[in-house]
Amino acid sequence: MLEIDNLTHVYGEGPTRHHAIDGLNLSVAEGELLCIVGPSGCGKSTLLRSIAGLIKPTGGAIKVQGELVRQTPANLAVVFQDYSRSLFPWMSVADNVALPLRRKDMTKQQRREAAHEALDSVGLAEAGRKYPFQLSGGMQQRVSIARALAYRPALMLMDEPFGSVDAQTREDLEDLVLKVRGHHQMTIVLITHDIDESVYVGDRVVVLSKAPAHVVGDLKVELPSPRDQISSREHPDFVHLRAEVGRLVRGVASV
Repeated sequence: MLEIDNLTHVYGEGPTRHHAIDGLNLSVAEGELLCIVGPSGCGKSTLLRSIAGLIKPTGGAIKVQGELVRQTPANLAVVFQDYSRSLFPWMSVADNVALPLRRKDMTKQQRREAAHEALDSVGLAEAGRKYPFQLSGGMQQRVSIARALAYRPALMLMDEPFGSVDAQTREDLEDLVLKVRGHHQMTIVLITHDIDESVYVGDRVVVLSKAPAHVVGDLKVELPSPRDQISSREHPDFVHLRAEVGRLVRGVASV
């Protein structure tokens, strides 16, 4: 689904030059949920924006479904962290969800039906006529996820999507991602700074180094299914993986 070959990105020139990513290689299989973690400021969001075609990397190549990324791929959707700025306040919830579908060959009725189906899948079937300001933060982020789902992307990118909500809502949204991923069988790359979240949600956890970022760890997660917030986090494999990811993020050698 996704191939990243020797990716490099540098911001600025001269004394303000910042080397964000250096020689990063990564592949993601179709249907996989990959979590990416790393130290603060290591280039995680730069990586995601490069995959999405929102910025042009300095060097290397990115391919989605075998096609070189030169602009935002038509088969890709992004869920950003700041839901309050990614939803249009003057549009209803349903219209926000249906908006990207205007790029597709769909009638107005088909767009409405797709939006309603997506809202139903995230538990907001009755919220379509409301406006974003009438919803809680967690519900607004559900709308953002519904908008991505309605588009039916082959690849969904999520940039620290739960960083602005409280702990209980965060857990609910983590479970929602697992649910909709299982239902739609889509490929997801999720950027997070939360080590526990990466292990709980991911099929794999990739750990990046300090900037300039490169891969320092690639761990497979094999927790029993289905996962839940209590038993999964108590499982010995979860505890072990959480510790190993923590060591890698902090640059501490295993003992």
